[in-house]
Amino acid sequence: MKLLVTLKRTPQRDARIRISEAGDSLDLDNVQFEVNPFDELAVEEALRIREAGGEVEVVVVTVGGEECQQQLISALAMGADRAVRVESSGQLDSLRVAGALAAVARREEPDLVLAGKLAVDDECGQVPAMMAGLLGWPQANQASSIELSEDASSLRVVCEVDAGLETVTLALPAVVMADLRLNEPRYASLPGIMKAKKKPVEVLALDELGDAGSTRSRVTGFRALEEKPPGVRLDTVEELVRALEERKLV
Repeated sequence: MKLLVTLKRTPQRDARIRISEAGDSLDLDNVQFEVNPFDELAVEEALRIREAGGEVEVVVVTVGGEECQQQLISALAMGADRAVRVESSGQLDSLRVAGALAAVARREEPDLVLAGKLAVDDECGQVPAMMAGLLGWPQANQASSIELSEDASSLRVVCEVDAGLETVTLALPAVVMADLRLNEPRYASLPGIMKAKKKPVEVLALDELGDAGSTRSRVTGFRALEEKPPGVRLDTVEELVRALEERKLV
């Protein structure tokens, strides 16, 4: 069995992001990066499926330049077997990234693709669903539990939805997107870090994968949120009601 896990390089969760003076880009010079936290959950789930028994290969894949290498090494240090990086230095929209990942999936022929439900930098949450659509595979989003059938032909997935929980059964191959309650990712051990340096990382040119489509959308500018006015501390309920009435909130 082969599991393919998609990764994205995102700024660390506590990083302060600033907009360039021109307003057309982000100032990322002093920002540290990490594996997108939701993708880290997907890696962990793949490793747990492998540890549950059977011959399972875990392959991680990302789309980006040389700067993404460290995030692939992090996933390999957690326990993934090998990595694939699709070389791309230009600006790609969600659909073109999904096209590149779908092409890798056709090349690798995995039984299951695991991905984070969204990336914490742009929070689009589009790529895994688009990838499933391009492949024609079933998908499950916001997974909090994944159970593989005994014959490894299907999955039982518990998904978090607005009304509570929804349980779906998917025939493999399929695409499943990890949510926060799926698991708790492990830390990479020192032996794992040392082994990661010797594990294979294959680099593919975007053009090698065939026509991944054209970029249909791009970011033209950024704007900071307006600063919120300072809060007001009131001493009594009457003052609170009066203040709400003045602002026509009650």
